[in-house]
Amino acid sequence: MTVPADIIDCRGLSPALTVLRIKQASCSSDADPDAPLRILLGDGCAREQVDQALGALRDRVRYLAGDLAADRSATAEAAGKPPWWQRPDLGYRDGRLHLGESDLAQLAGQVGTPAYLYRAGRVAENIVRVSAALAAAGLEHQIYYAIKANRSPALLTYLRTRDLCGVDVCSTRELLHALSCGFRPEGMSFTGTSLSARDLATLAGIDGLRVNLDSLSSLDNLGRLSPGREVGLRVNPAIGVGYGENDRLNYSGAATTKFGIYREHLDQAKEIAARWGLRIVRLHLHVGCGYLDPQLDQFGRALDAAAGFVEEFPELREINLGGGLGVPHTATDAPLDLARWAATIAQRFGNRGLTVAVEPGDYLIKDAGVLLTTVTYTERRRDVLFAGLDAGFNLAMEPAFYGLPCEPVAVEPRPDEGEEVYTLVGNINEALDQWAVGHRMPRLREGDRVALINSGGYAASMRSDHCLRGDVAEVLSID
Repeated sequence: MTVPADIIDCRGLSPALTVLRIKQASCSSDADPDAPLRILLGDGCAREQVDQALGALRDRVRYLAGDLAADRSATAEAAGKPPWWQRPDLGYRDGRLHLGESDLAQLAGQVGTPAYLYRAGRVAENIVRVSAALAAAGLEHQIYYAIKANRSPALLTYLRTRDLCGVDVCSTRELLHALSCGFRPEGMSFTGTSLSARDLATLAGIDGLRVNLDSLSSLDNLGRLSPGREVGLRVNPAIGVGYGENDRLNYSGAATTKFGIYREHLDQAKEIAARWGLRIVRLHLHVGCGYLDPQLDQFGRALDAAAGFVEEFPELREINLGGGLGVPHTATDAPLDLARWAATIAQRFGNRGLTVAVEPGDYLIKDAGVLLTTVTYTERRRDVLFAGLDAGFNLAMEPAFYGLPCEPVAVEPRPDEGEEVYTLVGNINEALDQWAVGHRMPRLREGDRVALINSGGYAASMRSDHCLRGDVAEVLSID
């Protein structure tokens, strides 16, 4: 395909080289400093990866796919293919978007917007998939749902009533919240950081709770309060992994982090445990968030490093690998191959007589939820067509903070009116408040509904009242 001269062809380049080429083109002596930069990306480079490094320059960028359409989603739809995010329980019926049995246009009319909707059945299906993959790999296992991803009392009560999993908590308030939703201490894994004296006093008073200590000081202080107790030790293998190689999602990479005890401090941990008669029966690690198949080799290397800790503790019964399993966020992401993921774990920890525990949050809840919004205006400014939504980044912070997009999807598209390329923004007075840039979707009008998919996890639980715009409905659908 011949590429027009006004298009910057970045096919075959890594994200880093793509950024470099775009910056060089923007600084060219014959370039109009205000003109849009039309970028042709290759298959191995997602626009979200490039955006993170472009800074203010990204406002001028217009991404094109291989056939010069505005983006990959639009290319697939133009070819008569379903959008990348569609699945049996998420798609259009009679021209209206549904999540499970919920008609999203109807629901938005009933409860108003903005509103989170979660489908409980999807969470249950995700738990079953993870458990089946671990079982097929021959691993004795335990799943703990990380409630920091979504602490909805309705969801937690549903999970407890169905007896689908345990829960992972990382603060004493989360612990008390889970207890109020029916979980017993024996079904909880606690792994907190920077624990206060009050935190430790609460933990010492709860029998049966699986407590994992992530610092020498918390190990020493809990031992003083509760000598002779069985505990877990959070370790740091010094190798991390995250979605799209994003360092902000990496918990244990090359840079020293606050999470866990490094190998060079292991002897000190043993001495403290011996001083208080603590029995270390569990190791815990969490290496990063949102990883998919391209990061599984790095995940395996992190597990190799972690496996070296196992031989140090003869009473060990459990290895807890934390969470981090990711879901697709863009058309270029493929779903995580759970069989390969479980095989990666089994290769390191199978046949050791250990229970393998995992603490997914994202994987279980993120794609089970959407954030319903209403279009407040559409307006062209210079060469950019904006669509405003009545929900800002304070209701789903990961797109702005971590580059994990929540793709905007029309709830009731009008195909006969064609498509436009929008920059979708929220109602918060901050430059970060952008949902999507250069996003092709059906033509929007004021009052239309837009669903932000992948809003089930780390949206409601991280929301703020910034600009006093924190009011939002929250609905759990039991289907």
